[in-house]
Amino acid sequence: MIIKKIIEILDDWAPKAYAEEFDNVGLLIGKDTEVCTGVLVSLDCTEAVVDEAINNHSNLIVCFHPIVFSGLKKITGKNYVERVVIKAIQNNISIVALHTRLDNHPQGVNEVLCKRMNLSNTRVLIPKKGSLKKLSTYVPSSHLEHILEELHNAGAGALGKYSECSFTSEGIGRFKGNENSSPFTGSPQEKSTSKEIHVEVVFESHLHLPVQNALQKAHPYETVAFEIFSLDNPNPEVGMGKIGTLEKPMEPTAFLSFVKDRLHTELIRHSPPIAKKIKRVAVLGGSGSFAIENAKLEGADAFITADLKYHQFYSGEENLLLVDVGHYESEQFTKNLIFDFLSKKMPNFAIVLSSTKTNPVNYY
Repeated sequence: MIIKKIIEILDDWAPKAYAEEFDNVGLLIGKDTEVCTGVLVSLDCTEAVVDEAINNHSNLIVCFHPIVFSGLKKITGKNYVERVVIKAIQNNISIVALHTRLDNHPQGVNEVLCKRMNLSNTRVLIPKKGSLKKLSTYVPSSHLEHILEELHNAGAGALGKYSECSFTSEGIGRFKGNENSSPFTGSPQEKSTSKEIHVEVVFESHLHLPVQNALQKAHPYETVAFEIFSLDNPNPEVGMGKIGTLEKPMEPTAFLSFVKDRLHTELIRHSPPIAKKIKRVAVLGGSGSFAIENAKLEGADAFITADLKYHQFYSGEENLLLVDVGHYESEQFTKNLIFDFLSKKMPNFAIVLSSTKTNPVNYY
């Protein structure tokens, strides 16, 4: 199997459209035309991880964090990023990063955190905007069901917990073909009318081409009339963070102990315990201070995240317990998520879960 095929499998699972604009994801180092000898899955890509890939005869590293985040003007080996790049290239190892594609993924980083915390009735904390589009087209009634079926098979009409959603209305289409036309009804060079069904479906933006191709393939008209619009509506299934409910309310101190146990962390930083039990919990893996106000607005009693600064701990005030579990600790299970996915998709392929500790933070 060539590396490009594995990248396509990852793209289908965690679309590029899920990534934030600032991010650097996808194939960062190497050529996708190389035959893959094995895959090493890791949270980060350090020199030790590259050494592990070499020892395992894996020429593809799939990691969560991108090793190259901003531009490199020189590659001289003066820092760990440049040394990783040099070692990977010298040993013909390709590196793929997923990062915010999994941060925004419905079953990604934050869903994993929710499951670790046994949260129920979960939903996205900050739904992603600009990730939805709408198709509007016009079809003869005789082909309506067939066209809808093909559009749904391509992914159109999926809205939250519902699938195969569409809106239709009847109307009259008017047209006149030239001498080289072959109209579905009527004759060339004659004004014609036809009873048509107006069809509207919503879909995620990364499905633009599959949906458009499905329409044009299924539609009987020589020239298909359609419009595709970008929507400002937030996508309720895709976005940063999640919020859910504990099975039973907990006292703040008991909740903090529960967090330490479930996330296997040695210590946590937190704001002063609030004067009520913890029931509603928001989570956002990685640096999540930007979502404190969102957690408040959604009625969270506690917010689990990482990388909070000194003054940000005041932001919880009297109604929100802020819990900083550490950047690595909040994302540590992500490599297992990637490994499990690839193992199921490629059960007979050499996929290895990295055993290298990549957390740069140590506790004394």
